[in-house]
Amino acid sequence: MQLKRADVVTGALALLDTDGLDGLTMRKLGARLGVQAGGIYWHFTSKEALLGAMADRIVGEATRTPLTPAPWDAQLAEIAHRLRRAMLAHRDGARVVAGTYVTEPNTVRGGGQALRILTDAGFPADRAAWVIFTAMYYVLGHTIEEQAQREAGDWEQRGSELAGTDLHQAVTALVTADPGERFAYGLELFLDGVRLRLAEALR
Repeated sequence: MQLKRADVVTGALALLDTDGLDGLTMRKLGARLGVQAGGIYWHFTSKEALLGAMADRIVGEATRTPLTPAPWDAQLAEIAHRLRRAMLAHRDGARVVAGTYVTEPNTVRGGGQALRILTDAGFPADRAAWVIFTAMYYVLGHTIEEQAQREAGDWEQRGSELAGTDLHQAVTALVTADPGERFAYGLELFLDGVRLRLAEALR
């Protein structure tokens, strides 16, 4: 059976889930797919191009279904939560998305969706784009740290040198909190600021 581009991306995501981003090589992927590495390069001219397609597939998992009808801020929050879940579904998923800059269909669709939400709410297009990028940085940063924390293991062992300090207590409360609650709290802080900027723009 002829190897298709979509098959390569599917195989690469499966390899990502087992070996992580640092273990993802074209040689390993070729072995998983039963082809020489040259067969992969027929579809992707470089590993960076493959990572871009993987990132777009991950983003697509967050953008494939319509948003719930709701006010603009609730819809923006829904996009952020969906994207976080999509990246968490794959080992090092956030690192893959953060390390690429793609203009493939799913990414373009998601960006256009967010832009329409903000411009319909009253933001000028240029400032709406700034809001989207800032929100993306928050989602990526939080999810990268969340996945790194999973890989690192037990905080009490790693943070023993800080034992007895106020910093240790604060960081312990942070890293042992539910990641979803922590994410939602930070997202709401961000949206509070966006609401203020929108109110200024509408004056």
